Amino acid sequence: MPLIEPGKKAPAFTLTDQLGRTHKLSDYEGRPVVLYFYPKDDTPGCTKEACDFRDRLPKFKPSKAAVLGVSILDEKSKARFADKHDLTFPLLADADHGIAEKYGVWQKKSRYGREYMGIARTTYVIGPDGKVAKRWDNVKVDGHADAVLEAVTAL
Repeated sequence: MPLIEPGKKAPAFTLTDQLGRTHKLSDYEGRPVVLYFYPKDDTPGCTKEACDFRDRLPKFKPSKAAVLGVSILDEKSKARFADKHDLTFPLLADADHGIAEKYGVWQKKSRYGREYMGIARTTYVIGPDGKVAKRWDNVKVDGHADAVLEAVTAL
């Protein structure tokens, strides 16, 4: 499926986090949601991105924005990742990559000449109205959390 364009309704989802709690997009109605898709738990780039969001969580509080990380692998992997790096926001397990597909981030990738399917590092800001307010594709981790914070603050 294609990426969701700004202005379009964000696809609904129901996923569980590292503590086994269920999260639905509808749970966050009326407030902004930062939905960031990352390739894999506890890899260098994904760890830096998660820690950058963790470190900026207090700055997101005034906007009442929820920060949610999404990747493949199960809740146990998410729990180990969260515990190891003191990640206090929900990391959602999309083990069958169904939500990644709905958001258009399950894409063909290539490494060392080998092609495979995986999550393309992508971030969506979903407005309080449930529509995509902004999207970043092929995210470069450095400075990204600050850019997302700026976009959320502007809502």
